[in-house]
Amino acid sequence: MSIQDDRPGGAGGSPDDRSYGAHAQRPRGAKGSAKSTQSLGARQHNYYDEDDGYSDGEATSLVSGVGEDSGYAEELGKKRKPFAWNAGTDLGLLILRLALGGVFLLHGAQKLFGAFGGPGPEGFAEVLSGMGFQQSAALSLVTGGTELGAGALLVLGLFTPAAAAGVVGLMASAVFVKLGAGFFNADGGFEMDAILGALGLGVMFTGPGRVALDYGRVWFRRPLGFGFFGLIVAAGAAAAILILFHRP
Repeated sequence: MSIQDDRPGGAGGSPDDRSYGAHAQRPRGAKGSAKSTQSLGARQHNYYDEDDGYSDGEATSLVSGVGEDSGYAEELGKKRKPFAWNAGTDLGLLILRLALGGVFLLHGAQKLFGAFGGPGPEGFAEVLSGMGFQQSAALSLVTGGTELGAGALLVLGLFTPAAAAGVVGLMASAVFVKLGAGFFNADGGFEMDAILGALGLGVMFTGPGRVALDYGRVWFRRPLGFGFFGLIVAAGAAAAILILFHRP
């Protein structure tokens, strides 16, 4: 008497083969086995080619670590940022802020208090008058106060977009006034003013870095948008000063 073996694997198959259901192994030599293997490989390839932020090699390495606390389920769905923030960037921005803020602190103290051999408000008013500015006494106090305040805020990393806007506005006015003298500082040109203004513009768009009192504030998290806003404020202030107080 013959007993029909209806197990998926045929004679010699494992009883557990029934649990495979539709994915049960085909008998050796059955037609379509190569096509099925190729289809499975294509499905795996397409799976890794999905727009999940990982290359094929990275996704494969993540899959190999499943079950070993690899964090694949959490990591696969995350987009990888091409330029991550790092400690070197923070250190560089801190040095830049301290240098730029320190320069304007000193210049503001010279203009407001006559410190460090500075001209004081009266002496600086005479300088402004010689450069063609009207109401030079009031403008001397405004300029000295802006330099002192912007310098202090840059050193602290506080309200950085506003501080950088003050620096850029002042230097834009100075560059405009000195255009006729040429570029180089030795000839009385705007070389130094342009450099300081460019540094202020850079801080305006990068933000202060994480070593700052601004850390975590909304303008720290969105420096580009607040940078453009600060640029508009700086351009408007420089234009207003030149139009209202400078004689052509």
